[in-house]
Amino acid sequence: MSQASEETREHWSGSLAFVLAAVGSAVGLGNVWKFPYITGMHGGGAFVLVYLGCIALVGLPILMAEMVVGRRSQAGPVGAFRSLAAPDRGGKLWSIWGYFAILTGFLLLSFYSVVGGWTVAYALKSVFGQFASGTPSEIKAMFGAYSGDPVSSTMSHAIFMVVTIGVVYSGVSKGIERAARTLMPLFFLLLIFLLGYATATTGFGEAMNFMFQPNFSDLTAAGILEALGHSFFTLSLGMGAVIIYGSYLPKDSTLYGSAIAIGFFDTFVALTAGVVIFTIVFSQGMAPGSGPSLVFETMPVLFSQIPYGSLLSTAFFTLLAFAALTSGISLLEVVVSFFVEEFDMDRHLAALSLGGAIFFFGLLSVLSNSLLADFKPFGATIFGNLDYFISNWALPLGGFGVAVFAGWGVDRDEWWDEMKDDWFGRTAFRGWLFLTRVVAPLAIILILMNLMGFLSLEA
Repeated sequence: MSQASEETREHWSGSLAFVLAAVGSAVGLGNVWKFPYITGMHGGGAFVLVYLGCIALVGLPILMAEMVVGRRSQAGPVGAFRSLAAPDRGGKLWSIWGYFAILTGFLLLSFYSVVGGWTVAYALKSVFGQFASGTPSEIKAMFGAYSGDPVSSTMSHAIFMVVTIGVVYSGVSKGIERAARTLMPLFFLLLIFLLGYATATTGFGEAMNFMFQPNFSDLTAAGILEALGHSFFTLSLGMGAVIIYGSYLPKDSTLYGSAIAIGFFDTFVALTAGVVIFTIVFSQGMAPGSGPSLVFETMPVLFSQIPYGSLLSTAFFTLLAFAALTSGISLLEVVVSFFVEEFDMDRHLAALSLGGAIFFFGLLSVLSNSLLADFKPFGATIFGNLDYFISNWALPLGGFGVAVFAGWGVDRDEWWDEMKDDWFGRTAFRGWLFLTRVVAPLAIILILMNLMGFLSLEA
């Protein structure tokens, strides 16, 4: 990257702005939707304990790696891998991982925005009291009817993408940073409000025991790998978002403190969301292992049966919509920044054209629940295939690429030069380097081996 481009490159106003934006990227549907239901499926407390260990040993080292790659290079994934790689350690060949991150971001947002649209629709349904007036069977049927209606799903998908495009269109400081400074405080206020309600209900104690009292007899080897995979999925790793956000960091910002803050708030949201959801589940005498239908089918039924259900439902689905939106913004920024940096495309044009392309590609996921429901290549719908490929393969592979690149593709002295002012000393630096070089790649290899059937683990 030229000196002129470095001088004109937008940056966050400070570390706080970066942390808010990065937390917004990390805090998504994985925290509020996926984490609670996989915790329920894998027995609660023991799974949570393993998950926390995986965050510390795998998630945070890769998060630090992506941050330092971005800040050191002052470039997006492709430019970062290309410019930082040592010539005798693969050189420009590493940029393949950067292109893979761009493709991952494009594909992920194409179906993520469909789910994001559902959260917007459910927030509106809550506002108008549609869950309060239906029977449990009618409320459960709402999700299938809505997701199977191509017109309604397309409209909510469009609304989600228009807002996402609008934020990225406005740039880093006036768009993404401003959105993060507004949405994230509102998000945490809604979360604390829901937690406050949970503490006053009969199921709170049972939810706390379920979440934080380990019972290792309920934990399987497959559950351990699920916790391992989710530990970096939840931090938005492997898709280039943290690299591009890290590239907007001023040189005088703190990497170590920012990484700890991002990891803390992301984990806090996942655990708090789990407590809130399981409190309501237990208060109504239901089992915790409801699976993926927990949010869009089980929770609306439960909200219809408790005092102030419409208010709580509105808060919950607005919370979910904010989480989806802040993650969607970071995904679109990964794609847009690539074309701005590599092809000198105007940001406004890039946001509109690429956001539009993602919207239209996302229609395949919309229609896979209706007009294309019977089209099932590889035994699943288009939506199902994209979800499976991105969640189970692309993100772990992306995380693996970053860990190996940071650990082995760049001279360690370059990392020390970039990070020495942020660390306690060389001992902490060596610890990060060991986790990045050895522990994180081996952990991801285990995930991939399990997916390929080499471990044959039973859930």
